[in-house]
Amino acid sequence: METLWMKINPDEIYEAQQEILQAGEIVKNGGLVGFPTETVYGLGGDALSAESSKKIYAAKGRPSDNPLIVHICQMDALGRIVKEIPPKASMLAKKFWPGPLTMIFQKSEAVPYETTGGLDTVAVRFPNHPVALAFIKAAGGYVAAPSANTSGRPSPTIGEHVYEDLNGRIDALLDSGSVGIGLESTIVDMTGEVPMLLRPGYVTYEMLVEVLGEVSMDTTMMHKAEGVRPKAPGMMYRHYAPKGELTIVSGESENVISYINRQIVQKKAEGRSVGVMGTSQMMSRYEACNHKDIGDKDNEEEIAHNLYDVLRAFDSDGTEYIYSESFDTSGIGQAIMNRLLKAAGHRMIEV
Repeated sequence: METLWMKINPDEIYEAQQEILQAGEIVKNGGLVGFPTETVYGLGGDALSAESSKKIYAAKGRPSDNPLIVHICQMDALGRIVKEIPPKASMLAKKFWPGPLTMIFQKSEAVPYETTGGLDTVAVRFPNHPVALAFIKAAGGYVAAPSANTSGRPSPTIGEHVYEDLNGRIDALLDSGSVGIGLESTIVDMTGEVPMLLRPGYVTYEMLVEVLGEVSMDTTMMHKAEGVRPKAPGMMYRHYAPKGELTIVSGESENVISYINRQIVQKKAEGRSVGVMGTSQMMSRYEACNHKDIGDKDNEEEIAHNLYDVLRAFDSDGTEYIYSESFDTSGIGQAIMNRLLKAAGHRMIEV
């Protein structure tokens, strides 16, 4: 099967109605479609169909106990798929929907366990992207979608990434160019008395606290989760990983530079290919190797946007060993470090 690749200008949705309706019909008929959101590209299927969700897991090579996120395109759709909408969830929805926030609710019987990874809860998001919203509506209003990549690889931020990973495994791709944010949505569990942050993202912990007052944080966000069933995507398994061995180096800047430079010299002496992922201000300080500039150290949004592109670029270069600077864990930096730690399999050196 050759994946149908349809390029769409997000500013010209009306002109792309035929393609969007075609993609919607594919999902209604049990097929799979890659589509853009403001965070990363998603792999969409019918969220209310057990068979469709099974196809999503198979296309990605994704463990079937790793829940999928149900994407909606209007608030009224939420009532059909959840048992209740807690007042605090309504507060977050009013502030951040449509947008890069996923909330977890007790699921209704309308949502099959195949979509929720066998859980009695369902993760729901109302994205803020014109192509995504038009596609979800055309597909029936409920689209289950993890990131549109092979399971474990860096998430796709441009259409080419989706095609590279999933050509022949999915029916179609709606390509609208580069996404805006570049990291997956924030996930908050709303099923307890105190909302719990499960996955950090563009909607930061500080933003959540400002709205709700009290928010707890899951301990596995920055630490390896073992022997627990994932309540949300990205919690348990190695994610976002390049093919090469990624190591994060944390500490004072001079110590980080010195350590990474020693590793560069050693790996090159062994005949290995080695790369560095660092901020613009630090690039000139490293020994000659495959340098990748992730962005200005004072611009976390730029770093977040570039992260997966840089990790995939190392794959294209065939880099065997990759060393990355670490980042602050406040604000969006928390999301950046969460993804980096997952990508590195929690391999981090303190120097």
